[in-house]
Amino acid sequence: MSQDRVYINQCSLREKTFDNGGSLINAAFKVSELQEHVDENGWVNIVIAKRREVSEKGATHYAYKSEYQRQNAPQSSQPPQMSPEPSQQEPTPNPIEDDDLPF
Repeated sequence: MSQDRVYINQCSLREKTFDNGGSLINAAFKVSELQEHVDENGWVNIVIAKRREVSEKGATHYAYKSEYQRQNAPQSSQPPQMSPEPSQQEPTPNPIEDDDLPF
């Protein structure tokens, strides 16, 4: 079930690399195009990927709509439960001391 990518065409993405090795991406998006892709919660999820070659206009990256769908977890006011501390877990049987060994 392959879906075609929905590219964000009205954007400008240019990477700037500094002498110290750091880098950043200057990004500009046309809001009217992003509004076409807003989800029910008001978000637009996009992926920014590096181009194989820099475009004629200097674009180093491109953007497309992310198709990732989060599993709807039940909304809870409590944080997720962590597994118990090792001292609170039930001990696992030691196979060397277990009398039910077949040999």
